[in-house]
Amino acid sequence: MQMHGSCAARDDHGVLLLGPSGVGKSDLLLRLLHQGFALVADDQVCIEDGWAWAPDPLAGLMEVRGLGIMRWPFVKQARLALAVRLAKPPRMPSPARHAETALPLVSIDPADSSAPIRVALALDCALLRASQVAGAFA
Repeated sequence: MQMHGSCAARDDHGVLLLGPSGVGKSDLLLRLLHQGFALVADDQVCIEDGWAWAPDPLAGLMEVRGLGIMRWPFVKQARLALAVRLAKPPRMPSPARHAETALPLVSIDPADSSAPIRVALALDCALLRASQVAGAFA
């Protein structure tokens, strides 16, 4: 399946960034890359059997608003571990799954300065590297 979204990876574990056009997927992706994540795909993500990759014509390309389309180092594919819906999250979320991929799903406001840190922490929770008392992974 092909989805409108972006994907970043850390240690070969992919994070699928989802939301409508203009919500900030590419901007959050850029900030994740600055935090040590790797580019998998921007704008369109191919997904099959839990793996994500960019369609061939878009591989290694990323839109940076105000600059244009940039060529970027990328990883060919990543095993998906988390889906992030870019939206204002509830204060105390319940565990949720993305309907199409069955991935753990969290909502993160991409405008928050802490958004990249929250994505990294959510990925750690999804990979059982961090634990919660209550919330999206409890």
